[in-house]
Amino acid sequence: MNALFGRLGKPIRIILRWQLGATFAMALVAGLAAGRHGAISAATGGAISIVAGLTAAFVASRSSARSAGGVLVGALAAEAVKIVLAVLLLWIVLTAYPGAMVVVVVASFALTMLIFATAFFIREH
Repeated sequence: MNALFGRLGKPIRIILRWQLGATFAMALVAGLAAGRHGAISAATGGAISIVAGLTAAFVASRSSARSAGGVLVGALAAEAVKIVLAVLLLWIVLTAYPGAMVVVVVASFALTMLIFATAFFIREH
């Protein structure tokens, strides 16, 4: 498992830890406020963002671009994969889990997606 995450850069690994922490905190707060379904809803919202972000990072890391255009195409492909996967997973969770609290799922998802966006500001070295 470490070899799998070792391919990812330092910013993505840091962001992953932040996302996991935020997801845990949201699940704890939602669980205390709304019970089991609140905790599960917060956890699934965060997990959707984490899975979509990691998938995009793996797609981007596989790109062997040799030009600025190639880098741009790789980044756009990774972002497209992230968006499609996030929408698909949100749809699956909200239709398959009858106890899902939509506001909690979306809030946790949005918070962890915003955290993922901050990876740009973290330096590699």
